Amino acid sequence: MQHAVGSPLPPPHQPGQGPHAGWVPAAHHPGPHPGVSQGPAPVPPSPGFPAPPGPVPPTPQQPPAPAGLVPPPAPPRHTAGPQTPDSTGHVPLPPGGPVGAPAAPPAAATAPDPTATTLAVLLIGPAGAGKTSVAKYWADHRRVPTAHISLDDVREWVRSGFADPQSGWNDNSEAQYRLARRTCGFAARNFLANGISCILDDAVFPDRPVVGLGGWKRHVGPGLLPVVLLPGLDVVLERNAERTGNRRLTDEEVARIHGRMAGWYGSGLPIVDNSQLDVPGTARVLDEVLARAIASPPSW
Repeated sequence: MQHAVGSPLPPPHQPGQGPHAGWVPAAHHPGPHPGVSQGPAPVPPSPGFPAPPGPVPPTPQQPPAPAGLVPPPAPPRHTAGPQTPDSTGHVPLPPGGPVGAPAAPPAAATAPDPTATTLAVLLIGPAGAGKTSVAKYWADHRRVPTAHISLDDVREWVRSGFADPQSGWNDNSEAQYRLARRTCGFAARNFLANGISCILDDAVFPDRPVVGLGGWKRHVGPGLLPVVLLPGLDVVLERNAERTGNRRLTDEEVARIHGRMAGWYGSGLPIVDNSQLDVPGTARVLDEVLARAIASPPSW
């Protein structure tokens, strides 16, 4: 360590004292005082006795260590730098925070534009109703970021051990369906929390409100807007015949599902019969239905 020019060195070790114990450096004087002989370096005062008169440097902020101990060096001070904002745009999702219902516009305002509003839509319908095709087209042609989440796609993430409903509905297929729905619900809330709309599609049965629509409401939130696509049976059978793999069902199964879906009539949910509509036309009707649902949310 470097000392200022002229500052005395620490005194030698004294009996009963530790090195540097209680030592206070004397002030530097430019020359000898008259009548005072220049002797050895001053001896520090013993503990418990007052220090001799004379100028004393300022006392350090930290009190001296007890005799016989050497105070540890002070820890370095670190100055916190400026906080750098998250450049990814990610917004942490609050645990269990469902999406709220879209705010209804004032009475004097014009009709809301569903293509420029952040929404969560559930597209319901039987196999062959065109849910997936309409949902993809609708998500592709919106003016705000929008994600398409298909329950069937998420269910088929399970490869080995996949419980195919074509083999019969059992405990395993039911468990995988519930797991896929929870996964879709979490994904939807995560997208919505980050300002991205989403549309989900699922064959939800009206006679299973707790598992179906009620489950989606629990996992996504009360702001979810359900819309039913229900074309005629002949159209559904024709579209199902064009399918391949495990998504193609027998005609008997398609007819049974279509009959159960008819229970949505009278439920209060908006129903779109897209028997005579192509995919773009169905998407336009969907926007009209959603505009009415935003202005007057359905009770479900």
